[in-house]
Amino acid sequence: MSGHSKWSTIKHKKAALDAKRGKTWSKLARAVTMAAKAGGGNPNDNPTLRLAIEKAKGANMPKDTIEKAVKKGTGEIEGESYEDVLYEGYGPGGVAVMCRAVTDNRNRTSAEIKKVFERAGGNLGSANCVAFQFKQKGVIVIDKEKATEEQVMEIALEAGADDISSSELAHEVICPPETFEQVRDAFKSAEIEPQSDELSMVADNLIALDIDTARKVARLVDALEEHDDVDAVYSNSDISDDVVAQLMRD
Repeated sequence: MSGHSKWSTIKHKKAALDAKRGKTWSKLARAVTMAAKAGGGNPNDNPTLRLAIEKAKGANMPKDTIEKAVKKGTGEIEGESYEDVLYEGYGPGGVAVMCRAVTDNRNRTSAEIKKVFERAGGNLGSANCVAFQFKQKGVIVIDKEKATEEQVMEIALEAGADDISSSELAHEVICPPETFEQVRDAFKSAEIEPQSDELSMVADNLIALDIDTARKVARLVDALEEHDDVDAVYSNSDISDDVVAQLMRD
């Protein structure tokens, strides 16, 4: 499984995000606004907006809040002027890290993200210092208790997935962005609800981490994800099941 999915699995098992609903709603609303701004306010014609709205609904965001976020993006109502910014750098152990933020003040956010990297023992790099190592993919994670590897493989390959891998905790399905929705919907049609599903950035090559380095990288990832402006964090870390188990006990 990719490092990003492993971090997500750890957080899911610990339920670490549930206690931060207010902050989660704020980030989801901005994602809806940016999607509407980039591709229009009709989710039927804008897959990115459709996914953002689905995630907002999944977090129990009120319908009127979602509609307001869409209208901010289309310019129907006034709101803050946001922009997407991609930050790239290196974490402990030379791990490549990408951080996508949505901000109304690029200079402020850049300075704060730089401090987060430095405090965690990493450093913020220049544009494309690590981005070339990643490709956009659909990533769907299925809890192992919900389906067997054989079931996941059959559904995923028939729906257009590229790759399936399994750990002690979950199955990870990788697919092209173009088939993401149909692969995800194939699992839902089979009454197998994904643990997580998203368009992610997946690294071509991964770096294996021992427990000490994994803890340091986890602190960096956590600190970045805690930042109000950060929408997503990706890395090329490779975490074994044994290391994941230790991190979950920390």
